[in-house]
Parts: sequence; C-alpha cells; structure tokens
Amino acid sequence: MEAVEKGSAATLDDKNSRLLHTMLRVFDLGRSVDFYVNKLGMKLIRKTERAEQRYSLAFVGYGSEDDATVLELTYNWDQKEPYNLGSAYGHIAIAVPDVRGACDGLAKAGVKITRPAGPVKGGTTMIAFIEDPDGYKIELIERT
Repeated sequence: MEAVEKGSAATLDDKNSRLLHTMLRVFDLGRSVDFYVNKLGMKLIRKTERAEQRYSLAFVGYGSEDDATVLELTYNWDQKEPYNLGSAYGHIAIAVPDVRGACDGLAKAGVKITRPAGPVKGGTTMIAFIEDPDGYKIELIERT
C-alpha cells in the first residue's frame, strides 16, 4: 500500500478531524434503542423528531458526542418493509473485556449470536459476532 502525502490545505488531518458518528437506518426505533441501550449498555444521548420531514433520530453511544464516536439510528416514518442491508456494509466493532462472558449474557437476553466467541482466523484475538434487531452485524473484540 502506498503512503499518502499530507500537506494540501484541502485534506483532513488527525489533529483537527475525528469520526463523529455512523448512521444506521432502522425499521423500529424503539426496538433498536432498547437493543443498543439495554443489551449493549450504550446510553441514549439524544432524540430528535422531524415531523415535517417524517423521520426520527436517536443517538446512542458509550460516551458523549464531544469525545466519542456514536451511532445515529434513523427511523423513516414511511418505511413499510425492513431495509435491505446490501452487500457493501460490513459491521461495527465494540471492545469488551470478556467476549465469552459478553456472549453468554447477550444470548440470555435473546440477542442473536452469529459467530460464537473464539480466536480470529489465523490469530489469537478473541472475537464474536452478534446481530442487532435489523440484522446489522456487530463484532465484539476482546480488549483487556
């Protein structure tokens, strides 16, 4: 992979830029907020209703928007069918201190475990995959 040169005034840099949020379109906002808050332990940071535009937003995360990357859950009021997730989306990743323990607790809470806890292929890092209510993949990575 070739190194990218910095220096152009039009480029972003790591001192003045940061990732703010990732937006996911969800079919049932209440169900999704419940999943991220009550199952994954995130906090509901804020909700916004846009009646004229017919959508609602909920921002959830492990820290404030001032210093952490968060998820923006977008509910379009007129969506009649669950979203087609497509083949380009991969997953989001969450660091946890104990992947096996996290999977045990999440499974008991009814969360779908799509790849049980175990080492990543070709490595030793412990990972697992779960799904949110809309089918979005979430990787749990053990970080102690």
